[in-house]
Amino acid sequence: MKTIGLIGGMSWESTALYYRLINQDVKRRCGGLHSAPLILHSVDFAEIAELQHNNDWSSLIRELCNIAINLQQAGAQALVICTNTMHKVAADITEVVHIPVIHIGDAIFDACKQNDFKKVALLGTAFTMEQPFLKEHLRNGRLDVLIPNQPERQIVHRVIYEELCQGRVVEQSKRQYQAIIEQLKQQGAEAVILGCTEIGLLISQDDSVLPVLDTTVLHAKAAVDFIVEE
Repeated sequence: MKTIGLIGGMSWESTALYYRLINQDVKRRCGGLHSAPLILHSVDFAEIAELQHNNDWSSLIRELCNIAINLQQAGAQALVICTNTMHKVAADITEVVHIPVIHIGDAIFDACKQNDFKKVALLGTAFTMEQPFLKEHLRNGRLDVLIPNQPERQIVHRVIYEELCQGRVVEQSKRQYQAIIEQLKQQGAEAVILGCTEIGLLISQDDSVLPVLDTTVLHAKAAVDFIVEE
């Protein structure tokens, strides 16, 4: 099996889910005592979040590129950035390493293609919903991407940082997300992308009127595809 380097801690709750999903899938596919060869660098998310909200992306690029290089030197044969938002710097990381970066957008696109989804809703941090790095990646695959309006984007973003990233699941927030998903369905969305790796802690398929594309689950599966491929 091949070794994956995980850039995690953004937040640690979702990184723990990555670790569990990847190992469970490797065990399911390979059987016996098999588990996933992984090298994890988990950051202090408080520092990362402060740089995000200060719009200091040059420092974030430098930080994550250094982590990527260290993981490569430690023996990683591919990298997984365990967060949607920090895929904003995925292209920068690709330039400083000579191993593949398994892009979360490719995992989303593959799932949409398999299910023949053409028009999808995207929920995530304000960075992910408003900036082009993930939307354009999906649109390059000929997907029509919808996002909530401004007040609803503020709700989605606040719940991620003030609740989910701190391990809090609030029933009222679930109802707000459900109402937002319903509105996006009325706008023609055929599925909803949980485009933050924490949203799956709040919204499952049972909670949604649209088919759910959980990016954590899809990205973890793509990592296992790489680990076990011949």
